Amino acid sequence: MNYRLSAVYLIVIIFVSCVGQNNTLFIPEPDFSIYNESEKIIEISNIIETKDGAGIRGLPNWLLSYIEGGIEAVERLDSYRDKYVFISVNEGDNFTALNKWIENFSPAHDFPILAAARIDKRIISSASLYPDNEYGMFYEAIIKNAYSSEYPGAVKEDTYWMKVWFERENTWEYTENYKFFVLITINKTAMQNIIRNMFSRSIGTVSVTVNQNNSINRLRQTFFERF
Repeated sequence: MNYRLSAVYLIVIIFVSCVGQNNTLFIPEPDFSIYNESEKIIEISNIIETKDGAGIRGLPNWLLSYIEGGIEAVERLDSYRDKYVFISVNEGDNFTALNKWIENFSPAHDFPILAAARIDKRIISSASLYPDNEYGMFYEAIIKNAYSSEYPGAVKEDTYWMKVWFERENTWEYTENYKFFVLITINKTAMQNIIRNMFSRSIGTVSVTVNQNNSINRLRQTFFERF
């Protein structure tokens, strides 16, 4: 097991979800780079069409905050101070396929992917070594639990789409595509309790070294500081 575990589980879950819902298997895959807050998702000036037809003036506060400052900026809004915010992003030039994706997006089926991605990122950011060296088999166990856990209370609060233009990399050519956004929230206390239970279940199923156990205990004590 290595730090690419989450990508493997992402592919498996997307495949199983598509088969279970009897949908076609060609579904645009969400862009999970949304968790890199240092990477700007879009330039406001590049927006040429929006869901409500109001242009930039019609952007909802959560989306404007996300574009300008990432997830942390959204969570600082008064409406979300007691919640964790997750935003799933999908993009492409097939409006019909993207619209189908956003209509079928279900917190029960799709939120575990977003939650596990954030949990994985938090664990990786705390490791001074590779996570599977720092935490041993606990790392694999908790990521598995993150993907398979239920997250009651996760709510699909809003959706939005826009059409944008951008310059093709290493060319002078310009093109356009659509970006679709789904806003999901969950109460902070509820999410923290789920993760604490996840820690307990995971550590109870694996054997780790003394040093790994010490690293796991430090992680448990500080996990929510930058989550």
